Amino acid sequence: MAFSQTRSSAFLSDCLVAFRRYPAIVAFAGAATLVAATAIANRHLADKAQRDNPPRGRFIDVDGVRLHYVERGNGRPLVLFHGNGSMIQDFESSGLIDLAAENYRVIVFDRPGFGHSLRPRNVVWTPEAQADLFRKAFDGLGVQRAIVLGHSWGASVAVALAIRHPSFVEALVLASGYYFPTARADAVASSLPATPALGDIISYTVSPILGRLMWPAMLRKVFGPQPVPGKFAGFPKEMAVRPSQLRASAAESTLMVPAAFASSKTYGELDMPTIILAGEDDRLIDIDEQSARLHDEVKQSKLHRIAGAGHMIQQSATRDLMAAIDEAAAETLH
Repeated sequence: MAFSQTRSSAFLSDCLVAFRRYPAIVAFAGAATLVAATAIANRHLADKAQRDNPPRGRFIDVDGVRLHYVERGNGRPLVLFHGNGSMIQDFESSGLIDLAAENYRVIVFDRPGFGHSLRPRNVVWTPEAQADLFRKAFDGLGVQRAIVLGHSWGASVAVALAIRHPSFVEALVLASGYYFPTARADAVASSLPATPALGDIISYTVSPILGRLMWPAMLRKVFGPQPVPGKFAGFPKEMAVRPSQLRASAAESTLMVPAAFASSKTYGELDMPTIILAGEDDRLIDIDEQSARLHDEVKQSKLHRIAGAGHMIQQSATRDLMAAIDEAAAETLH
């Protein structure tokens, strides 16, 4: 015991001497150790999240991208695209998939980098790039034409699909979308986590911790003014705060303004029935600058403002969204 205590004292003494002689080196080594330990812990939590939430659907490989999708029901094809930071379980927990599957062949994708879908680094995943990818996925699934619904960032993908591949889109349902460029502080804040190399370090260390800490406040903002519905408990938070998904989310936030700038020049080309929905009390997006303005530019569109609803209308106004899908389907029969 005395020998052990002597060795421990000698080790501490050596550490103190090293710190006095090379404080910067010792501090750097300590910081590097902390970063490595945090990254390992976050990777472990991410692996656990994926084990606890295995894929519920199937996979299709398109141009080297492994896409996860869920398919339910029969009838006219209906494709659902989720928003930034989300995944299939958003629509699933909302009840929209079950409602729609009563009359439609519902296909819901995890967009690249979210849920169980991959997001290769050799592509800048703009709405247009994703639209091209999903058009090829349609081929693989035997879908020739579909009603396409997009929520939030997914609405940008839905619009890009309709512009670039109009023969595949029978009608559009656009919910809580961002269509025109504006000053966005969140897009600026996301630019650092989205950068190569440094973004990986941030995503594997700081971002998951911040994501968990900010989760309650974030939910209050996106659901407000309504409370978070109990059914949203089915959404797997731990999947959303994985490093890979946080990095994908940061990349899409960074792309939001330039993507809207590019897309806004094309809206006059939309010629299919288009139903636009927006929560009157959306705290993320000014619906007058976005949804109402898009309605003005797309002459055959209809705009529905959902009173008392916020950004997450697929959760808080699920039946209104289902009614919009049926309305879009009826418009195609005229």
